[in-house]
Amino acid sequence: MNKTIVLTPYEIFVAAQAGIARTVENIRDGKKHNYGAQDKDTWQITIEGALGECALAKYLGIYWDGKGIMRGADVGDMDVRTAWRDNSHLLVHPNDSDDRKFWLLTGLNGTYTIRGWIFGRDAKKQEYWKDLQGTNRPAYF
Repeated sequence: MNKTIVLTPYEIFVAAQAGIARTVENIRDGKKHNYGAQDKDTWQITIEGALGECALAKYLGIYWDGKGIMRGADVGDMDVRTAWRDNSHLLVHPNDSDDRKFWLLTGLNGTYTIRGWIFGRDAKKQEYWKDLQGTNRPAYF
């Protein structure tokens, strides 16, 4: 697939604001990361995640309001995983929906490459179960 999407400065601003709002709500509500991410990375994770969602919505021509619902789909009825390394793997957790498409976008600061997607059920194969980060937090990669 490898299609690159470049967000406009205004799209970056709107998506970043969505990431900020999510983080402020999580701080207010005392919510922590589910899978061991460190608090020092919170802003980067939430803002880049929102930028990735915005990029996928732009690519698919789907309206994205940025707000979302906790544990709800990110874009339409799909989920987005955003990573900054070009050689990143799509990460799916055991409790992720079997019926959603999971998209991998790689990039940073408003420029993202769409790497592809897989249904949750197809990602959850034993051969993909790994602890690539060596943190004793395996997932499907």
